[in-house]
Amino acid sequence: MKSSAIRNKILLGAMAAAFIAVMNSCGTFVPQPPDHISDISALEAYINELVEIGIPPGLSLAVVKDGRIVYCKGFGWADRPRKIPASCESVYHWWSITKIATAIAVFQLQEKGKLHLDDQVIQYLPFFKVQYPSRNSKTITIRNLLNHSSGLPDPGLDIMTWIHHDWEPPFNQTELVKYVLPKYSDLLFEPGTQTSYTNIGYMLLGAVIEKITGGSYEDYIRQNILQPLGMNQTDFLYTEAMKNEAAGSHPVNNPLTPLMPLILDMSYVRGIDDDHIWLKRVYTHQTPSTGLIGSVSDAALLAAAYLNGGELNGKRILSGESVYSMTHDSQIKVNNGDSLNYPRQGLGWRIYAGNKRWVITHDGGGIGFATKIQLYPDENLGFVLFANDVTCETWKIINLAATLQW
Repeated sequence: MKSSAIRNKILLGAMAAAFIAVMNSCGTFVPQPPDHISDISALEAYINELVEIGIPPGLSLAVVKDGRIVYCKGFGWADRPRKIPASCESVYHWWSITKIATAIAVFQLQEKGKLHLDDQVIQYLPFFKVQYPSRNSKTITIRNLLNHSSGLPDPGLDIMTWIHHDWEPPFNQTELVKYVLPKYSDLLFEPGTQTSYTNIGYMLLGAVIEKITGGSYEDYIRQNILQPLGMNQTDFLYTEAMKNEAAGSHPVNNPLTPLMPLILDMSYVRGIDDDHIWLKRVYTHQTPSTGLIGSVSDAALLAAAYLNGGELNGKRILSGESVYSMTHDSQIKVNNGDSLNYPRQGLGWRIYAGNKRWVITHDGGGIGFATKIQLYPDENLGFVLFANDVTCETWKIINLAATLQW
């Protein structure tokens, strides 16, 4: 028997043991955030409680205020088996926060007169053929892709299989979405009438960017967002500049753990310790929706630029008009949304207006990592939180942090 087969057999046995542990346990108790905190030390005390029990093993938090980073710190372990502590520079998968970079790229192209948000997608992608609900359906536009109002379905758990190892070649984004689109071409509703989150829409936006620029989606983001802002520890590939790499993990004592062998190829499992499954590097096939990898310190630069009207340290990535449009325009009510918090889906961002505070936010979550960026435009305040455990409730930590005066 080959060594890889033996290893996978051992790992499956460990997974079976994990299943027994889960079935015989009430689960790890995760402390809830306090009702009130008065200072940063109280916030840090709560975060330390979380990392001490390993939910998550490690996280990094950055805060921006008035155009600069005012706080940046790591907690727990970026990679516990290898004894690498989490820091401000730890590198995590962004997962779906990547969509904000993609949305910014689309607005940049509109500013240059290369496209308009109300252009039909098929104008740029001749292969874009979908099944509309009726003969009178409106044709899907770029705006529909940005605010998830196209009616295109999401791949769901299929996306968990769209991954590859770091020694395998990356995918051409246009060819990838052209290949997968037929499976997801039956629209769920009339375009523009409601919103339903879909990764396919942002994969198509990546293909539009490639069509217009004549280059790769990844190179466009590097040259027009990452490099101008000095985001040197962020890319679609792991680079030598990334000095503190966080390893993805998943808690053994979790109801989803027994399903992992059915969802995740065991070749991505690096090992299992007392309470976590630790993962090898993972790349996603689909970069425009989930592909960026980087630190909270870098993501905080993007947040600061956005809050500063699209400019930071003399480098402009968006016009003030584009920032306003992304923040305020084309918002659609979220189905079954909590009316108290006014949830709306905008052009990239999810918008809330509860507690008399205007909030724009985006979450990311996938194999081994949970991420969140949350901005308060009226207060010129923003938070970025990356964790190496997808079960981490990032929103609770940021909402608690947002109660402080920064």
